[in-house]
Amino acid sequence: MKTRKLGTAGLEVSALGLGCMGMTFGYAPFPEKKQSIAVIHAAIEQGINFFDTAEVYGPYNNEELLGEAIAPYKNQVIIATKFGFNIQAGKMQGVNSRPENIKKVAEASLKRLSIDVIDLFYQHRVDPNVPIEEVAGTVQLLIQEGKVRYFGLSEAGAETIRRAHAVQTVSALQSEYSLWTRQHEQEIIPTIEKLGIGLVAFSPLGKGFLAGKIDETTKFETGDIRSVLPRFTEDARISNQALIDLLQRFAGKRNATPAQIALAWVFAQKPWIVPIPGTTKLHRLNENIGSVSIKLTTEELNEIETASSRIKVVGTRYTEAMEKATGL
Repeated sequence: MKTRKLGTAGLEVSALGLGCMGMTFGYAPFPEKKQSIAVIHAAIEQGINFFDTAEVYGPYNNEELLGEAIAPYKNQVIIATKFGFNIQAGKMQGVNSRPENIKKVAEASLKRLSIDVIDLFYQHRVDPNVPIEEVAGTVQLLIQEGKVRYFGLSEAGAETIRRAHAVQTVSALQSEYSLWTRQHEQEIIPTIEKLGIGLVAFSPLGKGFLAGKIDETTKFETGDIRSVLPRFTEDARISNQALIDLLQRFAGKRNATPAQIALAWVFAQKPWIVPIPGTTKLHRLNENIGSVSIKLTTEELNEIETASSRIKVVGTRYTEAMEKATGL
């Protein structure tokens, strides 16, 4: 497995990571724990060492699952987790990045993951009630105490990133980025490139849509976040099929799959972008790993750019209420 550097403080991870959220959160129905652990073990055995989780995924049981899975491999993995929400009675209740909460979450995450230090600690979403300088300073103290190695932000704006980075080096920004979610190319990506911050791309397969297995007949179960997302309405899926047709065309030329071309496109954008597709299935894991060896040519990238620019993606990423409440 190739590696990529995130930021300038020394964080280097496998070129492809594994997002663990869907194992317990967001994409019901969830697999049996042993199946998820098998996927995590298979990922490690094939060279993936970068795993993404968060306290709110569940809440809590995602970190516990990952902690159990990595127990035999503790010295071989790099774990990213997140703080920044209030959790009450098992439910997320708005943002909270007050220093006391950050410290509390760090201690709890260390225990659930059964590790001695959190490799990458993200602020999950920006808290408008807490200055980002105070957040960065709190994580800096955790780094000095040896409880955290690297600081990250998730879905933060350019000015927030600059202000945080001025206090404590930000190694990675985690944000959604894929062939159908490209708004960060306008300001965010130029900003982090200038600052030397890596990008961890979540949902690089468009929550599964870019894998080409979802169409207008697909039924999403209760508890699957896609059942309420504007981009996944039946009409939107029909319109957005044009993007899948584009990926299929290039996949056919490369003896690859649409998912592999979609991931190869992300890899090709910058050498400091690390996609973290999530999956609960071994064959999908293997498919995603296969993308690492696909290097799209300049001509292919230009063709994809030209063709995709003519396709209008229908539907917003999230509902207005979801964007306002959490940005998730």
